[in-house]
Amino acid sequence: MTEPRQQRAVKTREAIVYAAATIFDECGYSGASISKIMDHAGVTQGGMYFHFKSKQELAKEVMAKQQEFVDFPVGEPSLQRLIDLTFFMAHALQTNVLVRASVRLAVEQGEFGKPDATAYHEWVGQLSSFLYAARDRGELLDDVDERQFATLLTGAFTGVQIYSNIATGRADLNERLIAMWQYTLPALAPPHVRAKLVLKPYEQRSAA
Repeated sequence: MTEPRQQRAVKTREAIVYAAATIFDECGYSGASISKIMDHAGVTQGGMYFHFKSKQELAKEVMAKQQEFVDFPVGEPSLQRLIDLTFFMAHALQTNVLVRASVRLAVEQGEFGKPDATAYHEWVGQLSSFLYAARDRGELLDDVDERQFATLLTGAFTGVQIYSNIATGRADLNERLIAMWQYTLPALAPPHVRAKLVLKPYEQRSAA
């Protein structure tokens, strides 16, 4: 039975996006080419240009879907969940090429157009929601500004993962995140709250 045309088109588009993410992750924006992406996706030039007109358009598509690539398990927002999210992202960066590519492109985006902070703003918004929930649970110090800390955390995580990637290919990312939290939590939560928090890699938490 012949596959419906619309379904084939969706699968082709998904294959192109995945191939683009793989090449962007390996080569960066400057080192990637439409021909490399086409070869990796196994599509013709016509099939490529039906869905995406340029490498820039492909890069923006991968970068725009950053949060869609992150399937964080549902749970009640809290300070522990915020910490768990950072370790989940570390795991995703180590194992998911779509996440790696979208994050790399967010850093390199000046190479393919005007810088767009949308991806960073979206993360600030999501992290803020966890902090507002933590505030309602009485987990934060009185002088903490939730939005400011979310902005700080977004920048800190970005820097930590870039450094880890350059130094060890992100092999030590979990250890660097543990250190980041050990130094930032005293400014965020009172001692009795910190005593209950767990700083563990996602794999260890999910297996518990």
